[in-house]
Amino acid sequence: MKNLILASTSTLFGESYLEYLIPVIEPLFQKSNEIIFIPYARPGGITHDEYTNKVREVFDSLKLKIKGIHEFAKPVEALKTAEGIFCGGGNTFLLVEKLYRCNLVNQIKEKIAIGVPYLGISAGTNIAGLTMQTTNDMPIIYPPTFQTLGIVPFNINPHYQDPQQDQPYMGESRETRIREFHTLNTQPVVGLREGSWLEYFGEQIILKGGLPARIFRAGQEPEEVESNFNLSDLN
Repeated sequence: MKNLILASTSTLFGESYLEYLIPVIEPLFQKSNEIIFIPYARPGGITHDEYTNKVREVFDSLKLKIKGIHEFAKPVEALKTAEGIFCGGGNTFLLVEKLYRCNLVNQIKEKIAIGVPYLGISAGTNIAGLTMQTTNDMPIIYPPTFQTLGIVPFNINPHYQDPQQDQPYMGESRETRIREFHTLNTQPVVGLREGSWLEYFGEQIILKGGLPARIFRAGQEPEEVESNFNLSDLN
């Protein structure tokens, strides 16, 4: 009874915030009277209020009501009555640490399990996987565990980028980092390129967007899969 959209990024080059996702955001939350926004992934440069107001501008245009979880005296109680959840992007280490510290991890999992709509962007998408160990973020804070929501039966690498063959760069690529992960771990990883997202409705996890995703399995060569590919059996 899942009802999720897990996107790689919030903004595509040349577009406004959430613009490319508006056609899927509106139907996702059409039955939600109030959506709880989780701004915890932002480490600085923008306050939780500013981040929430940025989201609110878009949601107001869709006639969707949103409220930041930080505005509640008791965040756990806010989630108990939430009719929709949007977890924004930023730093995954910070997001996971804050969710555990506020005792929100199980609350989010329980809401998702009963079909409450969930939108994840970047870090908010990372935490839907089994662990956060394939994030691109720097460890600016130490969470109590790398285990995350485990909503999908694999890990996700949002903002996945291919090596630029025309650039004089000799450092590690995203693919190299994920292969390193697989020297010690076995769960598959979905490299989610910019402008792509996963739709998890009911029991089906479907790749959406204009670009293919790159699937990594331990001990195997990566596989490119096109939009509309079914990832439900990836585990």
